[in-house]
Amino acid sequence: MLSLERATLQKLRETNPAWRLLAANNAPFIISFLHQAFLAANTRTASLQSLTASLDDHLHHAREQSAVDLPKSAEAYLDDWANDASGWLRKFYPPGSDEAHFDLTPPAERALLWVGKLLERRFVGTESRLLTVFALLNDMIDGSEADPDARLAELKRRRDEIDAQIEQLRSGQVSVMDPTQVRERFQLMDSTARELLGDFRELEQRFHHLDREVRQRVAAWEGGRGELLDRILGERDAIASSDEGTSFRAFWDFLMSPDRQEEFTDKLRRVFELPAVRQTTPDPRLRRIHYDWLAAGEVTQRTVARLSEQLRRYLDDRVFLENRRIMELIRGLEQQALALRDAPPPGVVAQLDDTAPAIDLPLERPLFTPPFVAQLKSRLLEAGNDDGPTDELFEQVSIDRTRLRAQVRALLQRRDRVTLADVLAVHPLQHGLAELVGYFAVASEDLKAVIDEASPQLVSWSDPTGRARSACVPLVVFCR
Repeated sequence: MLSLERATLQKLRETNPAWRLLAANNAPFIISFLHQAFLAANTRTASLQSLTASLDDHLHHAREQSAVDLPKSAEAYLDDWANDASGWLRKFYPPGSDEAHFDLTPPAERALLWVGKLLERRFVGTESRLLTVFALLNDMIDGSEADPDARLAELKRRRDEIDAQIEQLRSGQVSVMDPTQVRERFQLMDSTARELLGDFRELEQRFHHLDREVRQRVAAWEGGRGELLDRILGERDAIASSDEGTSFRAFWDFLMSPDRQEEFTDKLRRVFELPAVRQTTPDPRLRRIHYDWLAAGEVTQRTVARLSEQLRRYLDDRVFLENRRIMELIRGLEQQALALRDAPPPGVVAQLDDTAPAIDLPLERPLFTPPFVAQLKSRLLEAGNDDGPTDELFEQVSIDRTRLRAQVRALLQRRDRVTLADVLAVHPLQHGLAELVGYFAVASEDLKAVIDEASPQLVSWSDPTGRARSACVPLVVFCR
């Protein structure tokens, strides 16, 4: 149970932005604009220019309809709502942009949702909420049960219930929900789906808070650099392994499954086709609520990645400052050495054991290599016979790679890319396999050529005797 003591509520009234928003002088004007700009439009972040234009129109209508005290400009109000005294908007600059952007803070969103719940609902459903509570209790009990026999008994009980339902359907007994039950569950689904969008802002705020705690610990660190790195990496893992990070990763993996997206889309379509749901005139944007979840989750993913990058740069800055301090100390030693060079003091000024550390790593030691023992054999040279056939020596062919490159470049003057088959269609092989290997040598030396071993192609040619030859070689593509 929450503690609602007077001192706690007094502190909450003074420090909580949601309470300050509800108690503000122009609370109806502020709440209506924030709801219209962020929740009603389902906008995660808005630029200063677009938000200022929307607030100018809202101020104009408010000043015409009622005598409200709104003397400031739209940009001034946005700055007031984003400062620490209000805390209803978060002002930041996205990477690569010099224009300020705004996002709704989680306390302000909770205040807007609470005001929305004050409006009278069509009916208050209790059955669906009770069933949800029972389902959550069953999930926790079943998921925490370590006894295999107990879990097996529960699964058998569920199987018996499913078998009983199957037998009822086979006998023609079909039980369906009445319209009231359908509308009640649809209302619960609608509110839960919309509240899930607000959870993303809360999650993003938690990540910012965790990152701020890491920065504070790093700023106050007085130990060595190795311990600092260990602490930094540990805190980075703590952000990823926190309750928020673990839950968000599981949610994101579940939502990014294409099968789950198709299943969710199909179920939404079938629910919206129910007559009981159509009578409630549901918001058509609810059909694409899972795509809104994806967009909001992507913003949270980018926030986590940006925080990690900023944390790394923050660490680099601290290392740079430490290196700069070391260089200043070295410079001071050099200046003192120059001052002592002309007038050295008597005695030993400084004594060094060695000019460089002697480091002998174990893995630098060479492994044992057996000594090479040459075995000399004396043989008598015999005179050779020079009457052997020499025709094969004169039949050797030299492949001119310059000619092959020229043939490829000539075809590339008319096309952006050609394959080896296109080249051979214009310039057939004259020297068979040796010339084909020459083309591969030209392709391997060309940085723009591509050799795709996964896509084989058949190359054919004729040998000097007229016999057809063929070879299955990788696909070679020459690019201009």
